[in-house]
Amino acid sequence: MMKLFIRAHDLGIKGEENIAARLDELGLDGVQLVAYKCLDDVPYIPGAVTRERAAKFRTAFEKAGKTIPLIGAYFNPVHPDGEKIAKGIAVFRDYLSLAKEFGGNIVGSETGSYNGDKWTYNPQNRTEEALERVIRTFAGLCEYAQDCGVNVGMEGAFGHVCWNVKTLERAVKTIGAGNIRIIFDLYNYLDGSNVGQMYDILEEGLQTFGDRICVFHIKDCTINEDGTLKQCGVGKGIFDYGRILGEIKKVCPDANLVFEGTTGEDILPAVQHLKERI
Repeated sequence: MMKLFIRAHDLGIKGEENIAARLDELGLDGVQLVAYKCLDDVPYIPGAVTRERAAKFRTAFEKAGKTIPLIGAYFNPVHPDGEKIAKGIAVFRDYLSLAKEFGGNIVGSETGSYNGDKWTYNPQNRTEEALERVIRTFAGLCEYAQDCGVNVGMEGAFGHVCWNVKTLERAVKTIGAGNIRIIFDLYNYLDGSNVGQMYDILEEGLQTFGDRICVFHIKDCTINEDGTLKQCGVGKGIFDYGRILGEIKKVCPDANLVFEGTTGEDILPAVQHLKERI
C-alpha cells in the first residue's frame, strides 16, 4: 500500500509532538526529516545531535504511529567552497550514525552543482571530473553507512551533476555499494526542453532503479509563457497523478510518496488529490 509523507519543515511548525499532531490532522503517515530545519535545538553543525535527542524524536513518532522514510542531510559535494563540502560530509555522517536512533535507515542528498548555494546548472556539472568527485564522495559515505548498518539515498536533478537517469545510474554502478537507495523526483529531471517527455523519464527511472527507489518526491508545476517551469500545489498543474501513480504502482506497489515544497493551504488539497488517485 502506498503511503503519504511530507517534509517536516514544509508543515510550518516545529517540534516532534507538534509535527506528529499535524500529520494526524492531515492524514499523513510521517515525514522526510531534516532535523535542523524543524527542531529549534538542532543547528546545522557537526555534532549537534546527541543519541538521546534523536531517541526522543523517535519515541514521540513511534507513540504517534508515524514513520520516517528518509532523513535529509542535503549538501553540495562539488561546492566551490571546500569548507562547506567538509561540513556537509560531517553532518551527513552524523545522521548516518544516528539514523536508527531517529527511527530511520536512509540518509539522502542530491549530487550538487558548481554554482554553490544556488544549486543551478553550470556547464562543469556535466563533466567527467564532476561525476568522479560525486562518486568519490558518495562511495565514502556508503562505506561509512555500511558500518552504521544504514543506507545512503542519492537524488538526481537536471541542473546538478547527476542530471538525468543515465548519469545517476552510472554513479550508482561505479560506486557498486549494496546500500545505495534512490530518491526519485520527476519534477527535478524536467526543464522547458524535456517537459514533454516526463512520462518517458518516469518510465526510464522506474525500469532503471526499480525497488531501489526509497522515496518518490511529489510535486506539480505549470509552464510559463517563456517555456520555463513553475512549481505549484499538487493537483493544480500539468502532472497527471492518476497516470503517474499507476506507473509507480506497477514497480513499487508500497511506494513512499513525499510531498516536497507543498506548504500552507496547498497541503490538504494535495493530500486529497493523491488519496483519490491511490
